[in-house]
Amino acid sequence: MRVLILGGDGFCGWPTALHLSARGHEVEIIDNQSRRRIDEELGAGSLTPIVPLAERIAAWEEVSGRTIRAHDLTVGKDYEGLLAVLNAFRPEAVVHFAEQRAAPYSMKSAAHKRYTVDNNLNATNDILAAIVDSGLDVHLAHLGTMGVYGYGTSGMAIPEGYLTVKVQTTEGWAEREILYPANPGSIYHLTKTQDALLFQFYAKNDGVRITDLHQGIVWGTQTIETRLDPRLVNRFDYDGDYGTVLNRFLMQAAVGYPLTVHGPGGQTRAFINIQDTVRCVELALAHPPARGERVKVMNQMTECWRVRELAEMVARLTGAKVAHLPNPRAEADENELMVENRRLLSYGLDPITLEEGLLMEVAEIARAYAHRADHAKIPCVSAWNAERAAATSGAGPGAAVAAE
Repeated sequence: MRVLILGGDGFCGWPTALHLSARGHEVEIIDNQSRRRIDEELGAGSLTPIVPLAERIAAWEEVSGRTIRAHDLTVGKDYEGLLAVLNAFRPEAVVHFAEQRAAPYSMKSAAHKRYTVDNNLNATNDILAAIVDSGLDVHLAHLGTMGVYGYGTSGMAIPEGYLTVKVQTTEGWAEREILYPANPGSIYHLTKTQDALLFQFYAKNDGVRITDLHQGIVWGTQTIETRLDPRLVNRFDYDGDYGTVLNRFLMQAAVGYPLTVHGPGGQTRAFINIQDTVRCVELALAHPPARGERVKVMNQMTECWRVRELAEMVARLTGAKVAHLPNPRAEADENELMVENRRLLSYGLDPITLEEGLLMEVAEIARAYAHRADHAKIPCVSAWNAERAAATSGAGPGAAVAAE
């Protein structure tokens, strides 16, 4: 299969590109290096040393004998360039990672909110429009987020995209199926809810085949392919904007920093290992919706945990201390979360769960590169509103948040 990966240099995009290439697919990447520029903006790079994309690709060819071609253009800005790549490569599938992915970063300031909306929504609309414009029958697989559902307690398992409701009509009560009501908690999550509406429109109006993968918080760093050569190593974000909560805990333990739990830590979140991320994308591409079929929505997660439970687990394994600090987010201190993920399981996913050996493997990576850590970048300083900014400004070691 010919697969075009948008955002193929990123935390999820790079290991996905390698995984699909290793499985025999013909892979090309589009990436404008925006994530690397954000590293420069924040002054907080990956804990693992990331070589330039061209060097990554050359290393992959040396190790695997397979070629990945990269295109430097901005999806959402260079429409003609995007269309030219589609027409030249003629992909059978496009994997869409080309969005600013961190909720905290999206809430830093008005400028960051505007950037996230501009980047994410224009990227999604442009790839959909370009698929239609090209006349190709392309399956678009998009990496969304569980955060579109919000984090309230619904009293039921969150379904995969759609909810059956009863409405009163002129002829009595009738069942209807609607998109599960969105309840975004950040500008980043808001853009993902708008993505869902764009997908519904293009599937209905133009017959574009679309799979929307609502992913949980990713933990882990390496995959089978990224372990093959140091130049292929994946990102390990640990800063307060982009670091995901479990990876941050493991990194904090490695450098002797207290595990930062915001509030009582009763927030329940869905999680998935990075190796399962790449496997789920592969399974989604192997099971596309038919042309004219509605958008296929799958909850891409494997288990749910409370933040304090994760902190207790890491503390038990590493001997680290736990610090409870003010929460910079506007969210409930406690929530329950139940999620359906039957589709991916039915396709053959054998989930990787939080086991001590795997956690220690991530901790070992953190220890190996602990000398690269900038402790000043660990605190989360992006607050959701002025009131919370004031509450967290004197909090000492920063509150941990899950970048999603």
